[in-house]
Amino acid sequence: MTKNKSKYDLFRQKTQIILYGSNTILGRMFDLVLLGLILLSVLLVMMDTVEGINHKYHTQLLICEWIITVFFTIEFILRIISIQKPIKYIFSFYGIIDLMAILPMYLSIFFPATNVLTIVRVLRFFRLFKILHIPQISQQSIQLREAMEASKEKILVFIYFVVISAIIIGSLMYVVEGKESGFTSIPMGIYWAIVTLTTVGYGDISPASPLGQFLASLVMIMGYGIIAVPTGIVTAEFAKSSLKSNSISTKKKCRKCHSQVHFDNAKYCYECGETLPD
Repeated sequence: MTKNKSKYDLFRQKTQIILYGSNTILGRMFDLVLLGLILLSVLLVMMDTVEGINHKYHTQLLICEWIITVFFTIEFILRIISIQKPIKYIFSFYGIIDLMAILPMYLSIFFPATNVLTIVRVLRFFRLFKILHIPQISQQSIQLREAMEASKEKILVFIYFVVISAIIIGSLMYVVEGKESGFTSIPMGIYWAIVTLTTVGYGDISPASPLGQFLASLVMIMGYGIIAVPTGIVTAEFAKSSLKSNSISTKKKCRKCHSQVHFDNAKYCYECGETLPD
């Protein structure tokens, strides 16, 4: 029993080194093979949706897709049994993505159309950041995540404002234009408002009256401002995160807001603009 257990432990240890150890030769080779299979799988799904290719090579594409799915399934199981806390991996970001990568093919046995959802395997390319181990990339990804987290409340408020604006504008256009111009209901007016605010402009519905066209012009102008707002919010938070990670100075403290986050040679406070002490 002890001998079998030691063999199992040795197997788990070697498997963990290969699956999680990107610094080893075997680990690096496995990661490269894995990325290659992910890319191949995504290409297979894309080609399967092309009518000419699907009609001629559907069986071959399906066989290749199942082979890759079985490989990913074995890899997922090995990742679970090779670590001390499998639950932590299963519910982690990468664990959920790995599970999503194999589920659609098994679901396609009962619901054939779901095999197209295997395109989500492209998300597994996020592992590239872990494999490369480039400090600059890792630092930038951390800063971007921090910026998104810091911006979420502001963005939620902004989205709330956009939704309310779309409802008001859509209702106005329904009253002004009516069914003759395609605004058959308030939901249809809201659809037009969202399409116009986002500057997509499908053109399937358009105002005909002078007042409606005037309102549409205002909505179009407003749309450009709406596009810029979330970008500015995230950019500002990203700049703050970059400043905090690269240029934190505890020597200079703002007399007004007491912030200590400044460039070393800064003369004014980054937060409030107050003159900093020498």
